[in-house]
Amino acid sequence: MSKLIINKGYKRLLDRQQTEQGIKLIKDFFQQNLSTELRLRRVTAPLFVLKGLGINDDLNGVERPVTFPIKDLGDAKAEVVHSLAKWKRLTLAEYEVAPGYGVYTDMNAIRSDEELDNLHSLYVDQWDWEAVITREDRTLAFLKDVVRRIYAAILRTEYLTCETYPQIKPFLPRDIHFIHSEELLAMYPDMSPKEREDAICKKWGAVFVIGIGGKLANGEKHDGRAPDYDDWSTVAENGLAGLNGDILIWYPVLERSFELSSMGIRVDEESLLRQLALEDKEDRKKLYFHRQLLSGKLPLSIGGGIGQSRLCMIMLHKAHIGEIQASIWPEDMRRQCEECGMPLI
Repeated sequence: MSKLIINKGYKRLLDRQQTEQGIKLIKDFFQQNLSTELRLRRVTAPLFVLKGLGINDDLNGVERPVTFPIKDLGDAKAEVVHSLAKWKRLTLAEYEVAPGYGVYTDMNAIRSDEELDNLHSLYVDQWDWEAVITREDRTLAFLKDVVRRIYAAILRTEYLTCETYPQIKPFLPRDIHFIHSEELLAMYPDMSPKEREDAICKKWGAVFVIGIGGKLANGEKHDGRAPDYDDWSTVAENGLAGLNGDILIWYPVLERSFELSSMGIRVDEESLLRQLALEDKEDRKKLYFHRQLLSGKLPLSIGGGIGQSRLCMIMLHKAHIGEIQASIWPEDMRRQCEECGMPLI
């Protein structure tokens, strides 16, 4: 309960029926815009994958996947996905997607180790997307262009939402600001990573923090990233390492920074080997996904995830993600949220 944010002046602008209608409006509109902006076709995704293939995303490396035995496979273990970061790249190869095109899907996950608060739930839903790129596209300039396209789709969605529900007023800035995590550390050396994100988002409104996963000048990471999907170690044109990052916005309802998307240019053979060595995970080279990548059977790609409930939450000006999605919450959290005018589904 200590992490629950209470906005004492919060007043929900839509009732439950309007909220459900708004959720559908936002999801339908945004995914069509995302598909058009990035030339993505929709594909069907798995809820779980076999354990031991290296396909599941291990996030920060400490979260435990929900695991269960499969009777008809001799009790072989399956894992509920954390995300589809690696599965999508295998799918690009299987579908023989051409450079400049990609796929997106509805990703649903269970993260049983999540610390529950206004933004974090046991249930995760996001649009996972992945697109094929060329060797020449593996640049910071290309990454920024894709980020701007995604942000443009977010702005169009905000406009539609506010037109549909006039009581909701727009708050997102017209442009998104780019900054490297190393530059952010230099600006706010005495702050924690989260405090730095709050400070920069409050200043600019919408920010893409570049280079997440590697150690910074202070010997610490801005945030954790698995070593085998995003490329966070390649030195880009600005002389700083990282071809990945997070889309963050300043959310006035909770008066804090708010992550909408984690994304990046994916590892090639060279950066995969380098990052596995840096994280002491070289044993992964023998796993199926990693063998496919190192043998040149997977295309170069860029991809990421965009939170569905999180996007709906900010568009509808909700104070808790439980106002958008059905999940399990501690009873004392439910009671306190009810008392504060943000009843959880």
